Amino acid sequence: MTDECFNARRRAVTEAISAELTPESVSADLELRFRPPVGLRSPHVQAVFGTSALRRWRIERQASELVGHSRSEILECPDGTRLQALVSRHAEGGARPLVVGLHGWHGCADSLYLLSTCSRLFASGFDVIRLNMRDHGDTHGLNEELFHSCRLDELVQAIGLIRSCFPGRPLALLGFSLGGSFALRAARVAPAAGIVIDQVLAICPVLDPTATMYALDGGWFGYRLYFMRRWRQSLAAKQRYFPDRYDFSETSDLSTIEAMTDWFVTRHTEFGSSDRYLAGYTITGNHLDDLEVPTTLITALDDPVIPAAGLRQLARPRALTIAVTRHGGHCGFLNDYRLSNWLDGEVEQRLRLLL
Repeated sequence: MTDECFNARRRAVTEAISAELTPESVSADLELRFRPPVGLRSPHVQAVFGTSALRRWRIERQASELVGHSRSEILECPDGTRLQALVSRHAEGGARPLVVGLHGWHGCADSLYLLSTCSRLFASGFDVIRLNMRDHGDTHGLNEELFHSCRLDELVQAIGLIRSCFPGRPLALLGFSLGGSFALRAARVAPAAGIVIDQVLAICPVLDPTATMYALDGGWFGYRLYFMRRWRQSLAAKQRYFPDRYDFSETSDLSTIEAMTDWFVTRHTEFGSSDRYLAGYTITGNHLDDLEVPTTLITALDDPVIPAAGLRQLARPRALTIAVTRHGGHCGFLNDYRLSNWLDGEVEQRLRLLL
């Protein structure tokens, strides 16, 4: 892509992020009542404090019961993929509803947003499985091939294995960011694969990955630096496990998500070009036309990473409900200066019907 085309797309994304979006302008089904205090309304404040060390201390205390009941299991998928699942079950057993939590890009099963919401659900009576996708968490040695965002089949296979291990239970998918995109895509194809999913909640899901890429490269530099650092760390971990196959030293000179994506796609995927790769996990357009699983998409209009203007381009099947907040940033939703999370209660309320 030429510099002129890139700059034009970046300007368009920047305008979309800075535009005063309303629930009506993105055709949302409802606006949720989330009103953080004025000092927490900046989307960047929401993002930074949402992942702060002070909050990690608090959330890890809150999640102690969830983590204490967790055991690590390796799911052996039919195609040979191995994925780690952290399974938290209540000691008394019983056929409790099961929630499968999916983290975002370069997150993991212990990401704060996932720990926070899943610990609330566990305390409310749900059994919970936090799934580490390929090359996330400490799982780089489980599979030789690299993770990419179009690896939907292995996730669907993993959900199928989980469903077979917990037959007859209500099962919900809860995905954040890229995990929200995976949850939406899995919900669309699961019925054809004979997998019953009862409900899906997608939080700030990636809608148009091209727009997200330009938002990261053209927005506040902190997001780009963060994801570039996490991506390089992941590649370095992969190289340590498979030194005879991988050498990622060339990436040291790359400074944008776009450049890294071009390098990665042409060398380590079958797609041939970034455009084909990004189109492979785009969910705008008619992608969700045949969605049948009851699904709620929750996102913030001020999300600086995933422009909410993309909601206008989503198909609107009857199974899909789009709910928005005016504030919250990207997976933030901090409710007060104690850094409590508004989203936890909202998710619990929406899944409570499964209990």
